[in-house]
Amino acid sequence: MPEEDLETSELKEQIDQRLEEHEHAHGHPHGHARPPGPAWLRYLPLSTAMIAVFAAVASLLSGSSSNEAILKKSEAMLDQSLASDQWAYYQAKSVKHTLSADEASIVEVAGEAVKDLRPELQAKLAALGTRLDAEARRYEADTKKIEADARHYEEQKDHSNERSEALMERHHRFAFSVTLLQIAIALSAIAALTRRQPLWYLGIAVSVIGIAMFAFGLLTAA
Repeated sequence: MPEEDLETSELKEQIDQRLEEHEHAHGHPHGHARPPGPAWLRYLPLSTAMIAVFAAVASLLSGSSSNEAILKKSEAMLDQSLASDQWAYYQAKSVKHTLSADEASIVEVAGEAVKDLRPELQAKLAALGTRLDAEARRYEADTKKIEADARHYEEQKDHSNERSEALMERHHRFAFSVTLLQIAIALSAIAALTRRQPLWYLGIAVSVIGIAMFAFGLLTAA
């Protein structure tokens, strides 16, 4: 959600200007003493400025949460890619382990079959069997490490996905808060123009809901 520029001082000046224009339109030209307006109008600019401050902070936190959520989602995709690579590597090592173990078994059986033949042939078969058995053990150790790495990347992927979802939820709460606070500001502006106090009360009520949603977003795990 794009961040909104909510300048509280400018907003207060605009409301005051609207009030003056409204009074001029009702026959109170500049330079003449104007009759005191309703007391609540003196508090309206202050309340509107406070609402605008909350809206600005909520907008900033909403954008920050959204950006961090996107970053965590990207990390999850990278971890998923790394995990897939590790599992493919694991499969290749597993095949080599199986082949080496089978070849070692074949050589062992062949050695038993030719044990009565020339000693040099038996020695060669024994050396070959030892080498193949060592390779099989090495491939087995490699597969265990690769499997551990793959599972580690999968755990990181799940953690990043959970974190991204939590941050997006936080973003939505702040975005909803900004929307409500902007509505409250608009109602306050209309109340200032029309001098209808119920509209100001309505704006205050809407802002209370927006601030509550803002606080709810702060309570979300950051």
